[in-house]
Amino acid sequence: MNISGIIIGIASFLIIGVFHPIVIKCEYYFTKKIWPIFLILGIIFAVVSLYVKSTVLSAIVGVVGFSCFWSIGEIFKQEERVEKGWFPKNTNRK
Repeated sequence: MNISGIIIGIASFLIIGVFHPIVIKCEYYFTKKIWPIFLILGIIFAVVSLYVKSTVLSAIVGVVGFSCFWSIGEIFKQEERVEKGWFPKNTNRK
């Protein structure tokens, strides 16, 4: 029996679930200007995934990397959601 797919699936589900609040908090505290951090982290995780010997761990690291890439678009969308009033605006920010 090979449970690698199940492990990768569960890890992907959890990683995506963790990135949702990260994007919300990052936009709230740092604005969309934080997007280069997601780009840098995405590149780092993608490159690291190429060198990890374990297939399962490599896939999980790759999912983290591409979740960082996906978060770049989401942080811009989050700003739009805040403008629409769907999420609270940070009143301490000018």
